[in-house]
Amino acid sequence: MHPGLLLVNLGSPASPQTKDVKTYLQEFLSDPSVIEMPAALWQPLLRGLILPTRSWRSATFYQDSWLPQGSPLIVYSQAICQQVQTALPDWDVRLAMTYGQPDIGVTLQTMVAAGCERPLILPLFPQYTQSTHGGIHRQVEATGLPHTFIDHFYDQPTYIQLLAAKVWQCYQTNNYDAVIFSYHSIPTAMVRHGDPYQQECEATTKAVLAELPELPAAKVITAYQSKFGPMPWLKPYLKNELMQLVELGKRNVLIVTPSFVVDCLETLEEDYVQNYQTFRASGGNRFDLVPPMNKDTAFSQFLADLAVQKQEASNHAIASSSEP
Repeated sequence: MHPGLLLVNLGSPASPQTKDVKTYLQEFLSDPSVIEMPAALWQPLLRGLILPTRSWRSATFYQDSWLPQGSPLIVYSQAICQQVQTALPDWDVRLAMTYGQPDIGVTLQTMVAAGCERPLILPLFPQYTQSTHGGIHRQVEATGLPHTFIDHFYDQPTYIQLLAAKVWQCYQTNNYDAVIFSYHSIPTAMVRHGDPYQQECEATTKAVLAELPELPAAKVITAYQSKFGPMPWLKPYLKNELMQLVELGKRNVLIVTPSFVVDCLETLEEDYVQNYQTFRASGGNRFDLVPPMNKDTAFSQFLADLAVQKQEASNHAIASSSEP
């Protein structure tokens, strides 16, 4: 028997073509962890209006950001997986996606069949929220296999140090008027029902500021992006903040996206293209993004070290519970 680590990211269409994007969106937007509306009301709306109009539009965005090797999210996640495997040669390290391929359940069953006794499940999301983790938990638990979850890592000192170093490296290159920590938004109803995501996002920003006393706290803003649908989501919205900053004469901004550990549609299309265009059209000047972790070997080493720590803690807990 040997230890196993399953890294999980959100997923991506099989190709940037409309039919594959539609298949992916249908799976993603049918997850009750993402859309809390009753299926009897939501599915007719999804199939009759949203998928026919959104699929082709999203496909054009995917086509613009697609790499020669494939989806950026998949390519960079695979690189992280390979780097973590190199750091943990005695482990079985694999990658799966919540939506699309590789499938979580199939990958987990393969790992256990290959000799992993109790695999660790590590979603590649620093902060926990039902909308990202709910589907992972459901698919893992459906296998009935023993496992251990690592639900977040936003509060790990090494992660904060890595994130802070990236922010500071970029911040020093120009005279920025504002630094916006932009997190993927979620419906406010989830927060009202006890989801810890907003608290963990705000704690992430605060921890980076504590790590960087040289960064003026007055310049730092926490905002949210990627809202979908008519229901209220966490605010302030990034797009609104960008326009308001220009009105205040702040025309040079640096964007940090801590909830995305790899480049994806939200960073490459929504931020680099759409939000950039909004900012410039409003009269903004400089619009820069701090790159996500992507292929940073120090981040992959952090994930490897975190897995070892959790495995040791899990083994200790199991041993203690079995003592007479």
